Amino acid sequence: MRLVALAPGKINLCLFLGGIRADGRHQLVTLFQPVSLADEVELETIAGRGADVVECHGVIGPNIAERALAELRAGGWAGPRVRIRIAKRIPVAAGMAGGSADAAAVLRLAGAVEPPPSAGLAAEIATALGADVPSQLMAGPALGTGAGEIVVAVPARAPHAALILPSTEQLSTPAVFAEADRLGLPRSSAELADRRRALETALASAPELPAELLVNDLAPAARSLCRSIDGALDLARALGADDVIVCGSGPTVAGLFWGGEGAARARSAAAAALDRNPAAVAAVPVDAGFVQARDAGRQPRPAQ
Repeated sequence: MRLVALAPGKINLCLFLGGIRADGRHQLVTLFQPVSLADEVELETIAGRGADVVECHGVIGPNIAERALAELRAGGWAGPRVRIRIAKRIPVAAGMAGGSADAAAVLRLAGAVEPPPSAGLAAEIATALGADVPSQLMAGPALGTGAGEIVVAVPARAPHAALILPSTEQLSTPAVFAEADRLGLPRSSAELADRRRALETALASAPELPAELLVNDLAPAARSLCRSIDGALDLARALGADDVIVCGSGPTVAGLFWGGEGAARARSAAAAALDRNPAAVAAVPVDAGFVQARDAGRQPRPAQ
């Protein structure tokens, strides 16, 4: 059996940073939006006994997708031996949760082969693996609280698309959070609660977020550590983006194009950006239908 699924990267349409919890993670209020820039994850069952195999070309070091599969086994998953192959398209260490997306895809694919022994096991593993994995397991627009691991699905936002400007540099997420602390960026508990109320009100009342909520509190820290981010922000603005944001902990930058013509405008901007950023690409929002497992022999799912 060979199954394949897409693992979409995400952008944070907003990210508000709070103080450090007892477990060492920061409190967050954020709006996750998965997008069509996606890795492809293939699962193949293997006859015989032995260890599972996870192959992810271009990624050196510990692999969160491999950890996801190991934790699933430890939780009692009785599926056959498998080989996982990950084709990377999401930039690595770039604030788009590519590793988390791959881990979530592995959990979904494994569940398609053999259901976990308990209904909540995949969600428990996702939470333990990292704050971005639960939203990637849900694979749709979601409000994230706690350290980002508490996720609630929200209605789709107004039509929009994104110009994605990856960087040739990488940023360590812990380093960006440490820099945010050094710069005094975390909000007080009262301020964070206020931002959460404002965001929840906006999500319930209108499909568009007001400009004052399109904020990433981690952006100054990412810019402090990676000066090239400023050039990418300027480029996105020059190419007509309605709003510009740093994706998560950076250094990837997204230019947002709102409205029914947003996708076409984002594609034009990506084409115009290629001489300065050869990795520039346009992406559109996706939902849970985008990540469904399919037989590897079928034709690829068309881009959204």
